[in-house]
Amino acid sequence: MARKKNYSEQEVIEKATALFWRNGYEATSVRMLEKEMGINQFSIYASFKNKEGVFLESIKCYKSQVKCLSDKLSNSINGVEGIKEYFYEFVKFSQQQGEKKGCLVINTFNELGQNSDPVIMAELVNFSNEIRAVFLEALKQEEMQDDEVLQAKANFLIIAMQGLASASRVNLQKELDDYIEFVFRSL
Repeated sequence: MARKKNYSEQEVIEKATALFWRNGYEATSVRMLEKEMGINQFSIYASFKNKEGVFLESIKCYKSQVKCLSDKLSNSINGVEGIKEYFYEFVKFSQQQGEKKGCLVINTFNELGQNSDPVIMAELVNFSNEIRAVFLEALKQEEMQDDEVLQAKANFLIIAMQGLASASRVNLQKELDDYIEFVFRSL
């Protein structure tokens, strides 16, 4: 007979997400996950199979946290100005509780590189593509340009966002503000 779980998977994944976001994938051990999540190794393996499984669930959790930003942009009728707002709101989001954490997805891209676990990489690329698609839809609101130009602008914005995500971990607020302003003057 299976034992009843004495924990909420959502709550323990939120704790794991914070740990991965703070320390990175490679530096986070199963022992650290046990301590942070408040469950033992057996429970981790029973619920999530392995560290990769915990991380993939953490990416889903992170996506749900970021969803409020992308939903706001999706529902906006402000086009490029809405994307600019997204950039500013992301900086606030990435610096919650006074920590400069950047973006969990971009941090992991930078940490693991292209040759890492294909399942993890696919999830990270999917996340990035979803944000890019939201940018593209916002561009289409006011840009009367052909699809190729809009695609190029969406590519530019997602790469700018990746740069901002990395910079938000170390740069001063004034520098981040200047970067955002310059990105949108360049558009």
